[in-house]
This record gives sequence, structure tokens and C-alpha cells, in this order.
Amino acid sequence: METEALRDPRQRVVGARETLKKIAQGNAVRVYVATAADPKVVKEVILSSQAHQVPLFYVDTMDELGRLCGIQVGAACAAVIPLRGTEVKEGG
Repeated sequence: METEALRDPRQRVVGARETLKKIAQGNAVRVYVATAADPKVVKEVILSSQAHQVPLFYVDTMDELGRLCGIQVGAACAAVIPLRGTEVKEGG
């Protein structure tokens, strides 16, 4: 599982709302979901990822996903997005 892009704030968004926005805009390259997150929070993210065929990866805990994102708090979900000026390639 490639997680380096999660550390760069220019290449990722954190949280359900921002992740859903990027998926809907077609700007999510990969989506990460914490399996320990409240299912009500991540259900729509999972369904949207599947519907838009965005690769979906699971991380055990919210704390672990937060650490992967380089933030001090846990995260239910996050998405990798392309850097500005680059396009999303087919197939993620």
C-alpha cells in the first residue's frame, strides 16, 4: 500500500466531507478508510469510492491513518489527490 502521498498536504485531503468532494469531482486517486471508524461516517465514502471506481484501502485504526497523514489526531478517511497541474490517470 503506497502511503507516501498522504504525508504531503498538497496531495491529500482528510475527513469524510473533503474525501467525498474529491471523489465526486473525479480528483481522488486513492481513498483510505480506517476500519475502526464509525460506519455511519465512512459508509458513504466507501460506496462513493466503489461507484467511481477509486481504489480503496483500509487502515486498522483512525490513529494510524492520522499518523500516515502526518496529523496529530485520528482520521476516519483520507484521499490522495493529484498535485495541481497534473491530471488523474485512468485506473488510478
